[in-house]
Amino acid sequence: MSLALEGALPRLSTGGRLVVISFHSLEDRQVKEFFRRYSQPFGGDARLARLPIATEALPVPPLKLVGRALSPGEAELATNPRARSARLRAAERTSGSIA
Repeated sequence: MSLALEGALPRLSTGGRLVVISFHSLEDRQVKEFFRRYSQPFGGDARLARLPIATEALPVPPLKLVGRALSPGEAELATNPRARSARLRAAERTSGSIA
């Protein structure tokens, strides 16, 4: 899963959206961590986050999160009960470089 996400990110043009539907909690965790890592400056590294760096000097992260994770609604679950564990997450490519 993460290899596919890592491979898709460089191919995504600025303003393009990466949308992933996961059907298991472990898959969703991988997608969530990938989006979180690439939507923060310096890849969300906690050691770098503690450095005194001015906000203007931070690099632009390569992804911007789009909304929250979506789950199927009541109508979808009534017609398709197997969709109960599905989660849809989306992120938009920014002009930031991939480190």
